[in-house]
Amino acid sequence: MTKGSDLLVAALENEGVERIFGIPGEENLDVVESIRKSSIELVLTRHEQAAAFMAATYGRLTGKPGVCLTTLGPGALNLSTGAAYALLGAMPMVMITGQKGILSSRQARFQVVDVVASMKPLTKLARQIVSPQMIPTTVREAFRIAQEERPGPVHLELPEDIAAEECQEVALIAPHQLELPTASEAALNRAAALITAAKRPLLMFGAAASRPRSTSDIAQFVIRTRIPFFTTQMGKGTVPGGTELYMGTAALSERDYVHEAIEQADLIVTIGHDTIEKPPFIMGKGGPKVVHIGYQPATVEQVYFPQSEVIGDIGPSLKALADRLEGKLPNAQALLHLRERILERIAARATEDRFTPQRLVHDIREVMPHDGILALDNGMYKIWFARNYRTRMANTLLLDNALATMGAGLPSAMVASMLYPERRVMAICGDGGFMMNSQELETAVRLKLNLVVLVIEDNAYGMIRWKQAVDEFPDFGMTFGNPDFVKYAESYGARGTRVDDIGQFKKVLEEAFSGGGVHLVNVPVDYSENERVLVKELRERLPAILEA
Repeated sequence: MTKGSDLLVAALENEGVERIFGIPGEENLDVVESIRKSSIELVLTRHEQAAAFMAATYGRLTGKPGVCLTTLGPGALNLSTGAAYALLGAMPMVMITGQKGILSSRQARFQVVDVVASMKPLTKLARQIVSPQMIPTTVREAFRIAQEERPGPVHLELPEDIAAEECQEVALIAPHQLELPTASEAALNRAAALITAAKRPLLMFGAAASRPRSTSDIAQFVIRTRIPFFTTQMGKGTVPGGTELYMGTAALSERDYVHEAIEQADLIVTIGHDTIEKPPFIMGKGGPKVVHIGYQPATVEQVYFPQSEVIGDIGPSLKALADRLEGKLPNAQALLHLRERILERIAARATEDRFTPQRLVHDIREVMPHDGILALDNGMYKIWFARNYRTRMANTLLLDNALATMGAGLPSAMVASMLYPERRVMAICGDGGFMMNSQELETAVRLKLNLVVLVIEDNAYGMIRWKQAVDEFPDFGMTFGNPDFVKYAESYGARGTRVDDIGQFKKVLEEAFSGGGVHLVNVPVDYSENERVLVKELRERLPAILEA
C-alpha cells in the first residue's frame, strides 16, 4: 500500500523534478514527509510569492516546469502574482496547493477559499485532485500542458485527506518529447517572396525567440541572411555578439534611436514576437509590412496586424526559410548604415563621473562576463538596461516586460545562481522593488548562493514619479524612507557595501563577486537623465521623423 502524497512525489520525480520551492502548511504535511523520503530538494522560501517567481524563472531558464508548493487559502492566494508572471511571461510552472479535507468537513469553512476558481484566469489549467488513483495521470497532464506552446502555469490542488489516503500502487506515465508542428511550404514560400522583394528589410526578435530550444537556429538565420536585427526587451541576447548586425533594443514603443531603422524599413520580420510585451513598435497606415514567424499565430492588435505568418517550430522554420533566402537578398543590408549612429547615440555619456543610469549600465557590462546573468526587478532602471546593456547570449538579461511586476528580481537571480553556480549572477533592484521581497536574502544566505544584489536607491517609486512629472502632475505621494541597506544585509548574514564614489563602483562589484556568498551593493542614482534623454532629447527627434 502507498498513499496519495507518495504517488504525487513519485510522479514529480518521474517528471525529473529536482527542487520544489515554497512554504508548506499543515495541509501539506503528508506531502512534506513524502518529499523528505524522495530525491527532491525542498527549497523553503520566506514568502509564497517568491517561491512562485523562483519556479517560473526555473521554467524560463530550463524550458522545464518549475514547481512550487504552498498551503491552502492565504498561502495559495500569495501565488497569484507569480501565476500571472508565468502566464504573461510564458514560463512553464506547476503550482501545488493544499486544501482541507473534501471527504469530511470537520473544520467547517475555516481558511477555505475556492483557490481553483481564483487560479483559472491566471493559469492554463487549474484542477482539484479528488482521488489518489488520478494523481499520476493528472501530474503528467499538468506538466505536458505547462510545457507545450504557449508555456505557462498549471495549478493542482491536493486536499489533505486525498494526500493521506492509502491506496494501491498506480503505474506512472513516462514523459515523452513534445514535438511541435512545422510550418507549411506555402507559408514559407509566401514569406520568402515578401522578404526577397523588400528594399529595406529588418528582423526583430521577441520573447519567444529566447526559448532554450530556439537559439542556435536563430543565430544561423541571421548569419545566413545578413539582415540587420533589433530585439524586444525580452528578446535580448537571442543572437550572439559578433554578427555586427545588431541595431538596438526597443525599450520604448516609438521615437527612440532604434526606431530610425524601424521607420525606414519597408518590411519587418518578427521572430517569436508575443504581443504580451509592451509594443516594440506600432504598426500603422503607410508603415512597414510585417511577416510574423512564431510558435503560434499572431494575436492581432490595434498596433500589430501582420500581413504574412509562418507558424510552427521556430528553429526548423528559420532553417527552411534561410534555405530559400541565402544568397538571394541584394538589399539585405540596406539599413545597416544606420547602425553606428544608433548605437553611438544610445551609448552617449556612459562614462560621465556621476551615478547616471548610463554609467551604471556601462560599469556593470564591464564587470559581467559574456555568460554572466543579470536579473532585473521593475523600475526606471529597467528601461536603461534594456536600451543600453549589450547581451551576447540568450537569457543573460532576465527582465519582465509582460506583467512587469515589482519584487521578482531577487528571487529570479537566486534561481539563476542555483542553476548556474559557476557563472556570475547579479540581481538589480530599485529600493522599492527590493523591499517587496527583501526577506529572501535570508533564503539566499541559507542556500549558500554566490550572488551580488545591487540596490539602486532614489527613495521613491521612481518610474511613477517620473511619469507624474512628464504628465505635468505635482510631485506627490511617491517618496519613502529606507533602512540602512548595508546593516540590513548584514543582519541576514550577507555582506553589504555602500558606494558613494562612482569611481569605486566597478572595484566594489569585482570584490563582491570575488569574495563569493551573498553581497548587497547599495548605490544612489541620478535620474535627471530620464527627462533629459527619454523626454527632451527623444522629443527633438520628432520633427526629423515627420520630415523623413
